[in-house]
Amino acid sequence: MDDIAFKAMIVEETADKHFVRRIGERRVRDLPEGQVLIQVRYSSLNYKDALSASGNKGVTRKYPHTPGIDAAGVVVDSSEPACQPGDQVLVTGFDLGMNTSGGYAEYIRVPAAWVVPLPANLSLRESMIYGTAGFTAALSCCRLLESGVAPDQGPVLVTGATGGVGSIAVAILAKAGFAVAAVTTKPGEAPYLHQIGAQEIIAAADADDQSGRPMLKPRWAGVVDTVGGNILATAIKTTRYGGTVTCCGNVTSGELHTSIYPFILNGVSLLGIDSVNCPTPLRLRVWEKLADAWKLEHLETITTELPNLEALDERIGLLLQGKSRGRAIVKISD
Repeated sequence: MDDIAFKAMIVEETADKHFVRRIGERRVRDLPEGQVLIQVRYSSLNYKDALSASGNKGVTRKYPHTPGIDAAGVVVDSSEPACQPGDQVLVTGFDLGMNTSGGYAEYIRVPAAWVVPLPANLSLRESMIYGTAGFTAALSCCRLLESGVAPDQGPVLVTGATGGVGSIAVAILAKAGFAVAAVTTKPGEAPYLHQIGAQEIIAAADADDQSGRPMLKPRWAGVVDTVGGNILATAIKTTRYGGTVTCCGNVTSGELHTSIYPFILNGVSLLGIDSVNCPTPLRLRVWEKLADAWKLEHLETITTELPNLEALDERIGLLLQGKSRGRAIVKISD
């Protein structure tokens, strides 16, 4: 089995510290050690993948490398009794696609602890429409609900709403009965956001307070923030008494400049969302929600399917330019 040749995206660093990516051939024997060998059927494109595929050493330290932080497929070999050949499984998070050869390949080999059985009522393709982005969105929504935020307490805000995490968070919260306000830099995408459940569309400039005031008129019972920076700071300042803000992204900025007043005067809670090292019991519970109570009617609306690995190159460029909408999945093998 180690001699099996397969197709993969390979990102290489040239002598002049320039990074190039190509679709080339690898062999199973070149994969890292692990208990489970999986033939990948689908993967997806996330912002972290675009960075890794462009040579960002804050994401991936060593090249050549195969990106892809998500993978769904079929077990072909396993030394772990819980994973048997023929099992349909998915892998998101941990080190997949970062410094471990990732899902932009026809095969991956990973530790058994990374593997999640495909939940009933989800196909491999659907699991990658969610992928890390959907898992992160669902984890954010879980934390909001578990902190006591409820639909009768007022509207909730989602920032970066046309992105993968934002789109799925909008749809989940609308399905759960919330009035959702969506922040976007793309006013032309208002019909899309209304279609997936947003009731109010807010321009990013209007969600980016520049007054310097430590607190603003409270509006939101809860917030799912995917962008960070001053938009997150503004969301905190406009959250109602006892409300909760979740934070999972840094597309705008990795810094947060705010005062303590929303926290000590309005009792606002700020919760960090980590989907990479999420404990297995919680990981399984969130995936079950995505397959059942939170399975979305809008999966196809938010999805662009790429037919093969070769089609990833253009889409990576669009994502880095902020021109991508919703989720992009890629078919790896039949």
